[in-house]
Amino acid sequence: MVTIQIYLPNYQEQIINLILDIQQNEFNVPIRLEEQPGLLKIHDFYQNRRGNFWIALDYDTVVGTVALLDIGNHQATLQKFFVCKNYRGKHIGVGQQLLDTLLAWAMHQSIKEIYLGTTEVYRAAHRFYEKNGFIEIKSVELPNNFPLLKVDTKFYKYVLY
Repeated sequence: MVTIQIYLPNYQEQIINLILDIQQNEFNVPIRLEEQPGLLKIHDFYQNRRGNFWIALDYDTVVGTVALLDIGNHQATLQKFFVCKNYRGKHIGVGQQLLDTLLAWAMHQSIKEIYLGTTEVYRAAHRFYEKNGFIEIKSVELPNNFPLLKVDTKFYKYVLY
C-alpha cells in the first residue's frame, strides 16, 4: 500500500536516485543533479515559508515525489513531480494522491496560483495536468520570480482562488 508523507532526510538518496533515473534514463532529459541544487538540500530549499516536499512510499521505498516551492506573492511552483513507472496510471493513483496532497496544502497556505515548467517529452504528464485543471500558458506569462530550468519548454498555471 502506498502512503504519502512529508519529506524526511533519511529518504534523500532514494529521492535523488528516483528523479535522476526518470529524467536521464527513462526520458533522456539532459539535466544533472548539479542543475537541481534543491535536491541536495530539500528541507532548506522546499520546506520553508508556504512550501513543502512530499514523497509516496511503498512500505519504505520512495515511489514518487512532488514539491511546492513558495516564490512569494501567494504564488508557488510545482516541482519534482515524479512517479516510478510501475506506480503510474489512474488505476494506481499515486500521482493523483501526490497532487491532491500538494493542492490541499497550497489551499491551506493561501497560495493563489501554482505554476510549473516541464519538457515536451513528458506527454502523459501534460495530459494529467490538463485533466486536473492546469492551463497551458506561454513563458512570458510566468511570474518574474519563476525558477526557470533550461530544459523547461512547456508551462502551466493553476488558479486556486
